[in-house]
This record gives sequence, C-alpha cells and structure tokens, in this order.
Amino acid sequence: MSEMRRVVIVGGGFGGLYAAKALGKTPVRLTVIDRRNFHLFQPLLYQVATGGLSPGEIASPLRVVLRHNQNAHVVLGEVVDIDSVKRLVILRDGTVPYDDLVIATGSTHHYFGNPQWEPLAPALKTIEDATEIRSRVLAAFEHAEREPDPEKRRAWLTFVVVGGGPTGVELAGALGEIANDTLRGDFRRINPAEAAILLVEGTDRMLPAFPPDLSAKAEAHLIRLGVRPRTGAIVSEIDPDGVTFKAGDRLERVPAHTVLWAAGVKASPLGQILAARAGATLDKAGRVLVAPDLTVPGHPEIFVIGDLANFSHQTGQPLPGVAPVAMQQGRHVARTIQRRLRNLGSRPFRYFNKGNLATIGRNRAVADFGWIHISGFVAWFTWVFVHLMYLVEFDNRLLVFVEWVYDYFTRNRGARLITGREACP
Repeated sequence: MSEMRRVVIVGGGFGGLYAAKALGKTPVRLTVIDRRNFHLFQPLLYQVATGGLSPGEIASPLRVVLRHNQNAHVVLGEVVDIDSVKRLVILRDGTVPYDDLVIATGSTHHYFGNPQWEPLAPALKTIEDATEIRSRVLAAFEHAEREPDPEKRRAWLTFVVVGGGPTGVELAGALGEIANDTLRGDFRRINPAEAAILLVEGTDRMLPAFPPDLSAKAEAHLIRLGVRPRTGAIVSEIDPDGVTFKAGDRLERVPAHTVLWAAGVKASPLGQILAARAGATLDKAGRVLVAPDLTVPGHPEIFVIGDLANFSHQTGQPLPGVAPVAMQQGRHVARTIQRRLRNLGSRPFRYFNKGNLATIGRNRAVADFGWIHISGFVAWFTWVFVHLMYLVEFDNRLLVFVEWVYDYFTRNRGARLITGREACP
C-alpha cells in the first residue's frame, strides 16, 4: 500500500485556509504551517483599529477551524527556507517534507524605499497593527484634551491617512464617525468634531481601482463625514510632528501627530526564497509569476496563491490582492491536487469576479458589480451581509452581528481601549 501524498500549506490566510478546508475529505496527509495560531479576517481589521470590534471577533484559531479535517495537522512555526530538490520546508526549528507545496503567505507593508516611516505611520496588516493604531488615535484625543496651546492642540486633532484605496477610505470614514459621533460629549475641553481628517491619494481620484462614478460618490460620502480628500498628492516626508507631501509643483506640510499608512503592500519574503531555490520569476512588487494552473514554472509541485502570486493570464493584468481571489485560488489548488490523485492533468485557474465593495461609514458604501454600480445604504447593507457571511466561524458571525446592531443604534464603539506604550499621554 503506497504512502499517502503529503500536502503542505504555508500560510493560514484566506488562500491557505480555503485550500485546507477543500482538502478536508481528500486522502492526503495535510500540514498547515503558520507563524500565528489563528486565521485573521483582514477585511474587518480596520474596525479593530477604530474601536468598532475586538480582535477576538475577527480572528479564529486554526486548530478550531480545521478541527473537522481529520487529515490536517496544524504546525505553529516560521518558514525560513525551502529545499525544492529534497522537497523540504525548512522551519526555524525543524523541517517538514512535502509532495505538494502551497505557498500562501500574503503580503506586508510597503513604504516605497522609506522604512524610517514605519514607526511614524503604522500600516494595517496584523492584530498588533490594529491595536497600535487604535491606541494612537484615541491617545491623540487625550493629548488634545490636556494641551493648552491651540496650535499644538490642532496638531493632535489632525489625522492623516495616506492611501485612497479601500483600506484608506474605510479608515478615514471610521475616523470621521469617531470624531463626529462616537466621542461626542466624552471630553470637556475639546470638541472631537473639530478634528481634521486628511485622506491623501497619489492618483487623480479616490478608490482608483473602482469606476470613476463610484470614486466620485465615495469622495462625496467622505466629505459628509468631515474627511478632506486630497488627490494628486505624493508624500515626500513624515516626521513625528507632521507630513510633507508634493501636490503638483508645490510642497505642502501638515502638522499632525497621527499618520496612518494605507498606500501600498509588497509580497511576502518567501517570494525571494522561491526565486533563489526554485528559479521563480518575481515582478517589481516581489510577487511570483505563476503558470496558468498557479504553479511555479518548472515546479508543478509548488503552488503560489493569494497576494504572493502574480496571475496575469486571464486579463493581462495581475489579479488584485483581495480575499475573493485568494479564496478561489485556494479551492482551485485543492481541486488540482484531487485531480492529480486520479492521474488527471491540471486545469488553468479562472477567476470569477463577484464584485468589489468599499464602505465609507454608517449607511455609506460603494459597490461595483461590473454591470451595475450602486452606492449608499443598499451598497452598505450588501457590504455588511457579504462580510458577515465570509467570517469563518459561526460564533464570530454572531458576535460581529450583535456588535454591529448595538453600534448601529447607539453609535457607540465598545472596544475603545488604549493599550501598550500609548496607554498614558
């Protein structure tokens, strides 16, 4: 009797998790490796960053999610190398052999050659990022409450979000709600509604990946929340006291102590390892140029999916780094492995775009379904429903639903905790 095929998945995000779940009843020895012991629902991470949800409501332990996968073994570990000849995944403290390898390690922050900006302008990729941002935002109002100098107080009440994509728009919209609704009446010396929220985007419109009409509607929604969109502006410097950006031929400086980064991501470092060990070709963002079946050319046993993959075979342009792409790619890889067990060939991956959504606060969102564009309450309700359904566990869906209903009617954000080093002004 031949030994069962060994399938190793590196990364417990959307791509890796959906591949693992789809292989649940497949006769393979499945190993899922991740540096964290939980799956994080990143689309709602901005709500943790703005006090709307708690970390546990959008994170699910991998062992719990995969507890019904009798063939699955979860390993908490960090991958530091790959031996594509001996087919070994090398961890910091051991090795794991594989027959099929699925790399789904996603992406990380990208400061475009300015790593010194990272401590000054945190980005939003992890739970720690979200709680750090939440502490900085709430602490800024506390600093302003105690600051007697009007100019210095204004700097504490100025928030700059860099990047006008979905993450930046959602963050800015949530900040507008915090200033105008959530903190109303909480302070005695300041009016939180006087906070200045600046959303800086380098292109000529917000949400550049959306159709122009939805970009315009999103910008109008932001303005109603008190957010000031600035397009055609490129950040040139960030320091502890403010941001300098170039708009046309002019340099403009904004005094601000709270800067949030939503301007770009780069691929996981595992792309470089695949380039060195398996001859993978990378694009400028460090993503692996994959074959039509999502494998590394020359290595049919190695799959790369999600944000780490550059899949351009369908439209000539790379697929966006969004959760639905990773989910569909994860399922496709599982089907390919199942076909191989039956001695059938691989099929090319095809992405089915179900639409793009971005929310801009309470009752406001935009939705692009290709053939129809919607905005306002209907788009917002669609966004709520879709995000609830995509949460991995039923417990999380129930908790988030109850929290959202309560927040909707009270305009309260229950997770307004200042933690870590910003706990005291």
